[in-house]
Amino acid sequence: MADSLVIVESPAKAKTIGKYLGSKFIVKASMGHIRDLPKSQMGVEVENHFEPKYITIRGKGAVLKELKDASRKVKNVYLAADPDREGEAIAWHLAHYLELSEKEPCRVVFNEITKQAVKDAFKQPRPIDMDLVNAQQARRILDRLVGYKISPLLWKKVKKGLSAGRVQSVAVKLVIDRENEIRAFVPEEYWSITAKLAVKGTEFDAKFYGAGGEKLELHREADVQDILERIGSEKFVVNEVREKERQRNPAPPFITSSLQQEAARKLNFRAAKTMQIAQQLYEGIDLGKEGTVGLITYMRTDSTRISPVAQEEAKEYIFASYGAEYYPETPRVYLKKNANAQDAHEGIRPTAVVKTPDELKPFLSRDQHRLYKLVWERFVASQMASAVLDTMTVDIQAGDTLFRAVGSKVKFPGFMKVYVEGNDDGTTEDDKFLPMLVQGDELDNRAIEPKQHFTQPPPRYSEARLVRVLEEMGIGRPSTYAPTLETIQKRGYVAMEEKKFVPTELGDLVIQLMAEFFPEILNVEFTAHMEEELDFVEEGKVDWVKVLDEFYSTFEKRLEVAEEEMKEVEIQDEVTDILCEKCGRHMVIKMGRFGKFLACSGFPECRNAKPIVKEIGVTCPKCKEGHVVERRSKKGRIFFGCDRYPECDYVSWDKPSGKACPNCETMLVEKNTKAGHFLQCTECGHKEEYQQADAEGEGEADY
Repeated sequence: MADSLVIVESPAKAKTIGKYLGSKFIVKASMGHIRDLPKSQMGVEVENHFEPKYITIRGKGAVLKELKDASRKVKNVYLAADPDREGEAIAWHLAHYLELSEKEPCRVVFNEITKQAVKDAFKQPRPIDMDLVNAQQARRILDRLVGYKISPLLWKKVKKGLSAGRVQSVAVKLVIDRENEIRAFVPEEYWSITAKLAVKGTEFDAKFYGAGGEKLELHREADVQDILERIGSEKFVVNEVREKERQRNPAPPFITSSLQQEAARKLNFRAAKTMQIAQQLYEGIDLGKEGTVGLITYMRTDSTRISPVAQEEAKEYIFASYGAEYYPETPRVYLKKNANAQDAHEGIRPTAVVKTPDELKPFLSRDQHRLYKLVWERFVASQMASAVLDTMTVDIQAGDTLFRAVGSKVKFPGFMKVYVEGNDDGTTEDDKFLPMLVQGDELDNRAIEPKQHFTQPPPRYSEARLVRVLEEMGIGRPSTYAPTLETIQKRGYVAMEEKKFVPTELGDLVIQLMAEFFPEILNVEFTAHMEEELDFVEEGKVDWVKVLDEFYSTFEKRLEVAEEEMKEVEIQDEVTDILCEKCGRHMVIKMGRFGKFLACSGFPECRNAKPIVKEIGVTCPKCKEGHVVERRSKKGRIFFGCDRYPECDYVSWDKPSGKACPNCETMLVEKNTKAGHFLQCTECGHKEEYQQADAEGEGEADY
């Protein structure tokens, strides 16, 4: 008969843990938080030391009754929520509801859900850590103060439905600042000259480097013509060959932010999707006869530390699978990426390295398998020997001009045999092989190709880039990245275009007002400092009420000034010549979540509304009468459709090019993938390459 009750957050986690603990334990799920601040009011007594007024979350009654009844039938109650601030807070709220003393050893934590880790954790239960709880409370109350004090002000001065957040506002400002950089950017012209050279029939490229003994940059076509004249009919001769051996080290095991970034680059996962699937892998997957098993360690972490046991398992696997030469002389130790990393958990790794992705594939969904494979490969590679590359730099003389060719080849693959880290531009390090060259070799000049380029503005933020910047600036913590990105989109302050963030007019307006009246909220250093203060609360170094008091003393004064001086912003509806097809009145331009849209001026009697569409200059390939226009889905994603909808239902996620396929005459669409930029036929699969501006500045797209 069971004598202990264990409470976790989710049924999946309960199922996995229950299998390990046996019949003496009943394992039940609280389904997340059971108490929170009320939605209908601020729920914080500012004058009474920021005392929060928690209420039971609506719909939790049946779950709480079940937990209360179960707790009365057992001797011991253990609270085994996730090992972070949020999990500690859930345990604290449960202890309060079940009338458990927070000082009693009722809290159980583990970094991985494996049989050994769970059993070891239950041998060492501890009291609830009130420093962790208070850090969570402080963050929750901080966000509540900002949201519930500024939002009504925006409702009053601008329009209903607006809201403001602390970390989210900084994220939106970063997106807006980047957009302003792009708008202000002035392209600069530059040129390159590539020589197509060959020796003994093997062709390779060399780039112009300089002339007259100096490095030269080519800014105009006239500069290029001068160099071409200087080359004339001169012979290309190898002047110097420099060979060098270099090592390349593996990337460290994943932390939360790097997992989100790499999953975006390699798997095309949104941050929220990455965390959802990682949670499933952490809580446990049914492996058939073996039962439900947790496959990765806890996924909300900013530490790259790996336990000695896991390192030893990795060493044994690498020796057995790849050989002793693929293991470094000493086990790898990775330093903390930034000084604020808590190091409370390990990095994200498989719970058992012998469970390879191929072995588990039959038990995992496609997305689960892809993410597990990413985690597994990253971890194994992080424990392997460095790769060794032979690099060759060749200087080639043509008269008094100098060309340079650089190449490398893998001498020993090391960790690269398993995994190579991606980058934000989606490019790969394609090693260029050069033929064997020695000083004095005369080369065959096959062609000289000058090319015009223009410098490019900084790229818009993808999810991966924005997460990386937030992390580098110390904004947010592992558990906040995905919710922050989701929130700024749901509020309509940013939208996604071609998987990049663009600010909406609504976002621009709100951030302008915030910058004027609440500059601290948008100040990166201030927000990063607040994160540090919360970390100090977690470590027991600072009182959480003091942190809130210091923030609120300035914030309250800002609120008073804003109430007095913030002018009401009247968003005027612009009347158009377009008539409402339902009532005949003129349509007006209104501003919504994703920018401007058309609405009937007779609202609320007539509720007709439709998007303002952007023509792309292509005739509809289906009806041949309408025009293809750019539209936006309810989630803000851009797609293309016929302007005669609903008479014509043509729709495409890919931008139609207006060019017909030479094989079947179906219209080609633009594709922008990791494989490159090209036009493709949706019927027969025919592909055509085209040039498009790249990160190094390739100029305008040219079909």
